[in-house]
Amino acid sequence: MKKLFASVGFAVGTFVLAGTAQADCGSVSIAEMNWASAGVAANVDKIILEAGYGCKVKLVPGDTMTTFTSMNEKGQPDIAPEFWVNSARIQLNKATADGRLDIAAEILSDGAVEGWWIPKFVADSHPSIKTVQQALAHPELFPAPGNPAKGAIFNCPRGWNCQVSTANLYRALGANEKNFELVDTSSAAELDDAISNAFANKTGWLGYYWAPTAILGTYEMVKLSFDVPHDPNDWNACTSVANCPNPTVNSYPTSQAYTIVTKGLADRATDAMEYMKKRKWTNATVNSVLAWQYENRQTNEDTAKHFLETLPDIWTKWVPPGVVEKVKASL
Repeated sequence: MKKLFASVGFAVGTFVLAGTAQADCGSVSIAEMNWASAGVAANVDKIILEAGYGCKVKLVPGDTMTTFTSMNEKGQPDIAPEFWVNSARIQLNKATADGRLDIAAEILSDGAVEGWWIPKFVADSHPSIKTVQQALAHPELFPAPGNPAKGAIFNCPRGWNCQVSTANLYRALGANEKNFELVDTSSAAELDDAISNAFANKTGWLGYYWAPTAILGTYEMVKLSFDVPHDPNDWNACTSVANCPNPTVNSYPTSQAYTIVTKGLADRATDAMEYMKKRKWTNATVNSVLAWQYENRQTNEDTAKHFLETLPDIWTKWVPPGVVEKVKASL
């Protein structure tokens, strides 16, 4: 009888502890940022946190600056899986110092790349073009959509901080006086389509892009130099600041992408935070996953499941064995 009561007591205790762990995690909101690598990461997090840690996860639309502002000022959403810190390094440093936000893993373990690119077939046929300034001497090679008499520089999607830096560099380079127009894009998909169409039609293309992405895994592109070193002080004070009155030519910094979380989540969901601190992948891994997504026209959710199903050697190192089994069972 004592053994029976002991067994019952143990089972109840286990249930209570499990319930406490789930309550500690509770409801979690994750920004599904509007570019592919971050969107897939958000869905990977959703699956692992729900199946492995008992969290109740909600994905919410996000982009760089509005998500950061909301997390910093309102404490929501709880997680931005892939936040490119160069877009708001000073503000992020202050938010962590003031105890509003925490930094988890550097999700892109070997760093990220951003800059202005041209197709390799253009670079091959015009080997003298090595810098952005040299490209701007040839507007005829990069015809603007609907206005081939002008050259085009393709900008970032709206709401991304790179839209600000690209616009400032456009002004600093005097691109308008060199017969170039700045073409804003409404989404990452629109920017991708512009590159895809350029390759399909063997037409020149010039603009901002970044890695890791399926596009750079699919199409050969060449990143141009700005022919000046990166100036971090000017970048933070002007290049990345909207409507900076006197922007100067500046090179993009070495990019870092981190997972950032609200302090509230970090304090209450310590087990889940251990996962967030270990969850990172390489550009090569992300490029291969995104190439599969692009080629098969799959959603972020389906791509996250594909990653978990086909690359267990990577993600099983992020979580304890018990969580591994739960996640595998959920798939």
